[in-house]
Amino acid sequence: MSTPPPSSLAKAKWLKKIHWDEHGLVPVIAQEAGSNDVLMFAWMNREALARTVELGEAVYWSRSRKKLWHKGEESGHVQKVLEIRLDCDEDVVLLKIEQAGGIACHTGRHSCFYQKFEGDALEGDWQTAEPVLKDPAEIYAAEQAAKPKKTTP
Repeated sequence: MSTPPPSSLAKAKWLKKIHWDEHGLVPVIAQEAGSNDVLMFAWMNREALARTVELGEAVYWSRSRKKLWHKGEESGHVQKVLEIRLDCDEDVVLLKIEQAGGIACHTGRHSCFYQKFEGDALEGDWQTAEPVLKDPAEIYAAEQAAKPKKTTP
């Protein structure tokens, strides 16, 4: 089954209920279903959310790359979506997911929220609270190997 064209998606009742920002995006929180850990924060546009519903896997909008990003397409760390919720203001989406490989962060950690503030307002600082589970160089090695090598004249 393919995703309907964006023009027909705009008419979908469930998509119209969401309060999209001025860029047509909505913030999304990915929460691990088993542990309830918040694994990451990202953005979706209408097409990303529709693809997520269609595939049953998280598809986000990459603001830096300006394109859809199927979570795990490069790392293999796919997020299987078990449930999708909309907050009371209808402007934040929560995905309850199963995280393939137990790694959600591109740094090789379980969660993108691995830094914890410790101390007081004057002397406090961010401390690493979660270990690297897999070296990012190993995670993305296959992707790098597949890219064509640049040659210099």
